[in-house]
Amino acid sequence: MSVAQPEPGSGPTVRRILLGYQLRKLREAKGITRADAAYKIRGSESKISRVELGRVGFKIRDVEDLLTFYGVTDQSLREAYVSLAKEANEPGWWQKYGDALPGWFQSYVGLEEAATQLRVYESQFVPGLLQTEDYARQVITRAGKVRLDHVAHGRIATRMRRQHRIRDNSKVKLWVIIDEPAVRRPVGDAEVMRGQLEHLKKLSQEPNITLQIVPFSQGVFAAETGSFTILRYPEYDLPDAVYLEQLTGGNLQDRRDDVEAYTMAFEWLAVVADHPELSRARLDQFIAELG
Repeated sequence: MSVAQPEPGSGPTVRRILLGYQLRKLREAKGITRADAAYKIRGSESKISRVELGRVGFKIRDVEDLLTFYGVTDQSLREAYVSLAKEANEPGWWQKYGDALPGWFQSYVGLEEAATQLRVYESQFVPGLLQTEDYARQVITRAGKVRLDHVAHGRIATRMRRQHRIRDNSKVKLWVIIDEPAVRRPVGDAEVMRGQLEHLKKLSQEPNITLQIVPFSQGVFAAETGSFTILRYPEYDLPDAVYLEQLTGGNLQDRRDDVEAYTMAFEWLAVVADHPELSRARLDQFIAELG
C-alpha cells in the first residue's frame, strides 16, 4: 500500500482533493460511515463530506485520528498522509498576487487546477485559458480605460499562469466552444486581434484541445445559457461542477440537476457549432478580414 502523490507543481487544492479521495477510500474499505468518522474527530457528517471532497483544509490531528480509526498503523504511511495534509494547507501560487484576485476567484483557480477535463462555453470574449497576453491586457484594462496597476498586472500574470497546465500536460483535456461574436468582437487593434486569432488556431491543433465556433447562423438561442465552465475530476471520482462568473462574484454549482442541465446545454452547443476543422477555416477567414 502506498500514498498517491499529485503531479509535480500542483497546488494545495489538488493535494486536498487527492488526500480527501484517499481518506474516503480508506473509510469505505473498512465499512465505516461518515457519521461514525465524524464522531471520531468530534465533527459533523457534513464536515467529513467536505474533507473528502477536498473543499476544506485539514487539521493534522483530525487526519491522524482518522488514520488510526481506519486501521492505518504503518508509520511510513501515516507520515506520508500527514505530509500531504501539511502541503494541502500551504498557500497556493495564486495567493502571492494578493488583492489582485478576489477570494472567490482564488478558490476557483484551485479547483480549475485540479480538474483533468474542462469544458468551456464563452459568449463574450475568447476564454481566459486561450488568451494571448496582449489580448488579456486589453480585456482587463478595458482597452486602456482602467489603469495598468499592480492589480491589473496580477490578474494578467494569473491568467497566463493558469494556461501552463493546459499547454504542458497533455492529460488535461480542454474543450472550448466560442460564440462567433466573441471571436469577432474587436479587442485592441488589428495586430492584437490577429495575434489572438492565430494563437487560437495554433492551440486548436493541440491533441488535448478541442475548439469549436458557434456561427451567427445559429441565431440567438445559441447563447441563451450565458458563459459557463464544467469541471470534471475523473481521476478523483468526484462529481462534476459548473462554474458561473458574474461581475462581482463567482458561483460553483455541483447539484446533480444543475450540472446535468449545463452538460446537456454544452452537448447541444457542440452539435450546432462548427466541427473543429471548419472552425479553423473560420479563423483563417477572420484573420484574412483583418487585412
